Amino acid sequence: MKQVFKIFTVGMLFIIGAAFTNNKAGLPEIKMPYKKAGLTQEQAAAHLLNRFSYGIQPGQVAQVVKLGLDKWVLQQLDADMPDTLLDRRLQTFESLTLSNEQIVNTYLTPAQVIRVAVRNKLIPADSISNADRQKYREQLRLIQEKEGFKPIQELHRQLINQKVLRAAYSNNQLKEVLTDFWFNHFNVSLTKGQSQQYVLTYERDAIRPYVLGNFKDMLLATAKHPAMLEYLDNALSVSNDNERSRRQQNNALLRAARERVEAKLTDSSMPGAALVQQAVNARRTQGLNENYAREVMELHTLGVDGGYTQKDVTELARALTGWSVKPLYKEGPARQLVENLNQTQLERRGLLVEGDFLFRGDKHDESPKLILGKQLSGKDGYREGVQVLEMLADHASTAKFIATKIAKRFVSDEPSEAIIKALTKTFQETGGNIKAMMITIVNHPDFWSKNALREKVKSPFEFAISAVRATKAQVMQPYQIYNWCTKMGQRFYYYQAPTGFPDRGNFWINSGSLLNRMNFGLALATQKIPGIRMNLLALNDNHEPESADDALRIYSKLLLPERNQEENIKRLTAMIRDTQVEQKISEAAAKVKTEMTDDEIEERGSRRQGVRNKEDNKLQVNNAMATVAQVVGIIIGSPEFQRK
Repeated sequence: MKQVFKIFTVGMLFIIGAAFTNNKAGLPEIKMPYKKAGLTQEQAAAHLLNRFSYGIQPGQVAQVVKLGLDKWVLQQLDADMPDTLLDRRLQTFESLTLSNEQIVNTYLTPAQVIRVAVRNKLIPADSISNADRQKYREQLRLIQEKEGFKPIQELHRQLINQKVLRAAYSNNQLKEVLTDFWFNHFNVSLTKGQSQQYVLTYERDAIRPYVLGNFKDMLLATAKHPAMLEYLDNALSVSNDNERSRRQQNNALLRAARERVEAKLTDSSMPGAALVQQAVNARRTQGLNENYAREVMELHTLGVDGGYTQKDVTELARALTGWSVKPLYKEGPARQLVENLNQTQLERRGLLVEGDFLFRGDKHDESPKLILGKQLSGKDGYREGVQVLEMLADHASTAKFIATKIAKRFVSDEPSEAIIKALTKTFQETGGNIKAMMITIVNHPDFWSKNALREKVKSPFEFAISAVRATKAQVMQPYQIYNWCTKMGQRFYYYQAPTGFPDRGNFWINSGSLLNRMNFGLALATQKIPGIRMNLLALNDNHEPESADDALRIYSKLLLPERNQEENIKRLTAMIRDTQVEQKISEAAAKVKTEMTDDEIEERGSRRQGVRNKEDNKLQVNNAMATVAQVVGIIIGSPEFQRK
């Protein structure tokens, strides 16, 4: 991976052990063999911080050494350090504490707003068109104000902002790193309309509470959450192969009612005929959907080579039929129906409600099934699906698949068979205990090998947050970090494929992304990113370097602790002496086509943003530390800073 970075010119193309017994919950001892690898305590602490956090803050290596490496790891595994300042920042985001029901009835998509307006006769059905975007947005705004709705983009913005702030400022860094890892493993996307209202609570309720617990619990939580049920279409997967459906089909009164309705469908003058026809057609096309069953085997548990067949996928999909989302929209007829039934009536209809999860027994396949060699009677209803997911979580292929992914994330892009075997064994012996697996990593020689140090390439998000942490920057507008991550190739929460972002260096590294990383480093350090401020002199005890070369030596040591400083300084010296370097990088980056979100376009064009930019420009003009800022920006954009 160290070969991934190639020096290129801009203008001429450059890029530029302690042993500790942990008696809690039967977890293994912490025995970090970094001394055998020839590392000092300081080097080992820096490596831990690079892999188990979003980046090293000034002075943090010394703090970890003073505390003790083993105790720092235990603190991170407990993940209960106070985050008072962070919590204060997050209090302004009202959506973070809302339930799915509150979100669904508050943050509506444009299409939902229009449907509500038409149903409530606020507008005629044919009176709104998005051909004129400005007029369309104004109509949406007026309807939202009248009905008390908020735009779905605001929900997305708060989701993005909280991720940035948690990663940058939480004291429980490993928990944040693992939340990102497991969300990516069980990926859902804001790009899918049916699931986008649920993504915030998905991370909050189905991922975050389980990242240092047991894998099985997280698998079940994700499988039952509305975001996953909608994202991979399991909410649509139904079967009429059950006793309740057969009784309904054979009931003379119900059959006569269906025949009367269908007879009237040809009468276009009948009130609501179009809606009835739509409902009937939807019912006729209902059936088995294998999307989730396939991905839960291939991506979440067994792996593509996990020993399952297409027949197993189909059988698993049948076992999960009837898994759906409880109706949450307050004006929906299905919501009223479920709420008006008592527990006895729910059971009689074959319905089970757990939070926002709804199991529909009348849509569950009750025929026998054979999955991975295990025979199921088909008569256990909801428990049948749970039983199969638990079986997948306990499978030997799952243990190896998860062990491999964790090793790739925390050790190297190509982990050895030895560490995969060790992690697999831990998974099997502890029932998928994630804390135990993290201890196995720090106890393994591969983690401390000098070949593993700085072998991993930071994703754009990791790169941006590590720069914020290294400079102790204050982020008042977290969304700016998201905009830059998008430019650098990682539009987090919007990755469409269920695979999540690939965890390998060559996915992130190309000439365009490297240029944008360098451009980000310079923009951050020279304080040209609105809403992000830092005091670079304070990092050096308010001492101003005597020259650019002096600044390079000082800040290279501050931002890249326990690295080969002479090698890095030699690589960057020519760049810091080039007075046109910032202009050259900006021009080169501008030639690279990058993705810009609708939100960014709106934000750039807004009057309020224009005012902020003017205020920021005043700060730039008055900045007497232009040389230091440029040096820091070059260090941040350098290949050495991009490794972890």
